[in-house]
Amino acid sequence: MKTDHPLLRLALLRLAPQRLALLRVAFAVATLLAMAGSAAAQMEETNPRRADEGDGPHERLILRGATYIDGAGAPPRGPVDIVIENDRIVEIRSVGFPMATINENRRPQGATREIDLTGMYVLPGLVDMHAHTGGSGKAPQAEYVHKLWMGNGITTSRGVGHGPMMWALEQKALSERNEIVAPRLFTYARPGEGWDEGPVDTPEKAREWVRWAAAVDVDGAKIDGLKLTSYPPAIMEALNDEAHKFGLGTVAHLAQTGVSRMDAMDAARSGLDMITHYYGLFEALFDDRTIQDFPHDYNYNNEQDRFGQVGRLWYQSADRGSEKWNQVIDEFLELGLGLDPTMTIYEASRDVMRARNAEWHDEYTLPSQWDFYQPSRQAHGSYWYYWTTEDEYHWGKFYDKWMQFLNDYKNAGGIVTTGSDSGFIYKLYGFDYIRELELLREAGFSSLEVIRAATYHGALQLHKPKGMENDLQFGVLEAGMKADMIVVDRNPLANLKVLYGTGTPMLNDETGEQEQVGGITYTIKDGIVYDAKQLLADVREMVREQKRERGIVISEQGGR
Repeated sequence: MKTDHPLLRLALLRLAPQRLALLRVAFAVATLLAMAGSAAAQMEETNPRRADEGDGPHERLILRGATYIDGAGAPPRGPVDIVIENDRIVEIRSVGFPMATINENRRPQGATREIDLTGMYVLPGLVDMHAHTGGSGKAPQAEYVHKLWMGNGITTSRGVGHGPMMWALEQKALSERNEIVAPRLFTYARPGEGWDEGPVDTPEKAREWVRWAAAVDVDGAKIDGLKLTSYPPAIMEALNDEAHKFGLGTVAHLAQTGVSRMDAMDAARSGLDMITHYYGLFEALFDDRTIQDFPHDYNYNNEQDRFGQVGRLWYQSADRGSEKWNQVIDEFLELGLGLDPTMTIYEASRDVMRARNAEWHDEYTLPSQWDFYQPSRQAHGSYWYYWTTEDEYHWGKFYDKWMQFLNDYKNAGGIVTTGSDSGFIYKLYGFDYIRELELLREAGFSSLEVIRAATYHGALQLHKPKGMENDLQFGVLEAGMKADMIVVDRNPLANLKVLYGTGTPMLNDETGEQEQVGGITYTIKDGIVYDAKQLLADVREMVREQKRERGIVISEQGGR
């Protein structure tokens, strides 16, 4: 047995610090080695972080004069100096009151590196709770996606999954050691993924898979089956129960093929931590039926049927404020269910033209990605065979009710997080995560509540399975936390659009010209300071290179 094998190194690096039992370590190492062939080939294509990518971590980095938003709901405060030692925040010190006066005697000293952030805003790094790396899961696709995420301020990404499971685990380890430019990666896997023991088709098989997944350092289970099938209630209950014993989180995309016997309420009662998307939610709100009223010629495998009919759920479910509506909210709260709506990924259903013509496509969407978006009966999420005004009308009404429920649940004390599921349906990594923040604002969340959903609440849900709700490592700006944060030169509470990597247009009254303002200035992860605009410049070059390879003429504005 070669001890220098990359997956053996991964096993030793990841498992030893956890002081797992000897048999569990041996089991995990054997499993990793058994799967080494294909995963090792993928790892060889990883693009390592270059010496000029990221500055730090530093012995004592001081960010001077910023206004900070803590992420947990406190109002902005500034000017402050933020002291970071290596990968941790050690102090946030107010250095001026009133704002016009800086008290130099209050400023922390001894910096080995300083950055002047006067007039800028600092907030926790953003958390994408529903992510896929897309493509083949190999470089350059991974570097492309990672830099889109980081360039738009995403410092933590929960993969459901990021790519092939063993490859995703390696990427997770490389990111932890900052050997690649990437967010902090959490790896959730579908039951049965990665092992060679066959499908998860019994409760005992479900428990065995969870124990196996925990041994190879998977963070949680994304319960939807390998082909978006649904699980019988007994298997769902076993998955949730065993996952909680081993500190794994659970999130479910409740497939429409199974919601008639397990809707969101049934899943929550089985112990599920979170639901993602909307599947099962509207079915839990039925009060005059038990099954959606499908047309008689409906075919789930026809994605225009599948997604077109979803929009009709708005008039088949209980109204806002009704007894059923309030009952569902109350029981979700009692069960502690988290909601990760990912409204952004379905937004084209209510306005396909907007999604198709998003301003970032020209310069940031790879031609291969653009091909995938086009109407197709083979590619998932490319269901624009003949999308109609009627479809968009019903999806608009669907969004109205969906947003009302999310806002009411938040107001009642429920956890709502931010996820994107980008890479499908004209939605681009990073950029369309920021769009999710705008959609929460449209739903009635205040700007501070939006930022809390995108930072603190996401971190809370990722720490909860391991019993670490009171020992967060990121997601809020305070002493002791990991130095994961973003810096922007405009106030995001006044305009969330300044968080887009492209910034947002603003008329310069002095010149009479329109200019782009905002965009993340710095993305900081583990105390390493990345130039977010340079990361996005790297992405633009990747897009231009693929266009050159295809013979696509590139205009001065980027062009398609």
